[in-house]
Amino acid sequence: MSDKLVNAIADMNEDEALALAKEMLDAGIAPVQILEDCRLAMEVVGKRFEQGRYFIPELILAGEMLKSISAEVKPRMQGSVDAKKGARVLVGTVKGDIHDIGKDIVLFMLDVNGFDVTDLGVDVPPEAFVETVKKLRPQVVALSGFLTLSYTSMKETVEALQAAGLHSGVKIMVGGGTVDEQVCTYSGADAFGSDAMAAVTLAKRSTAQPQVSGGVRSHGSLCRSRCGQESRAVVRRALAARHRSAAAQAARPYPHPIGDGLHAC
Repeated sequence: MSDKLVNAIADMNEDEALALAKEMLDAGIAPVQILEDCRLAMEVVGKRFEQGRYFIPELILAGEMLKSISAEVKPRMQGSVDAKKGARVLVGTVKGDIHDIGKDIVLFMLDVNGFDVTDLGVDVPPEAFVETVKKLRPQVVALSGFLTLSYTSMKETVEALQAAGLHSGVKIMVGGGTVDEQVCTYSGADAFGSDAMAAVTLAKRSTAQPQVSGGVRSHGSLCRSRCGQESRAVVRRALAARHRSAAAQAARPYPHPIGDGLHAC
């Protein structure tokens, strides 16, 4: 683990974090290790968010840093993936939850491991999962959620897939910051995971058909490329304004945990 990279991301030092990631890659550090450092950094960011030390701007900037580092790491991983090409995985954050940082880490790891990934985005209702499963016939459906209220949405989504006669043909995974075996059982899912690598392992175990090529298709993600520069500028202004404040307002903890992930029940 590189404490420097973890701290740079967690402390919102974007330029330093990207430079460190490039140095690590050039030094021959395994790309997976760099991604693990990113995951650890996001855990720190999440805890600070829950404690009221960080707010939405920090979460957005952390997500932007993660995307920038991923863009550097991904090309170095393409030659070493060994997943079965073409197995389809459908991923989405369930209805009532708009957290996507952890989901995006899972998407990235599945993609670089050769899976054909479709991203439904956030706040996805059960019927959207049902319709997309009917259309794409994925081998795996990964339900993400970081709020406790998402447990019910996960359960409703699994039930909707069962009612449509689709569960028997697909493995359903659940994941998120507080998802555990109890949540997995409650929702009726087939497996749960605590991190992105667990999602890859489960997806590999759950798929057997060879496929053609990987790639991520987005069916509902929030504005990314078009608005990326604008949103980052807004975030930086917001952070600068708060850091200039002589007397910071008392922090009010925000109870919504964030995390990543999709280990088997």
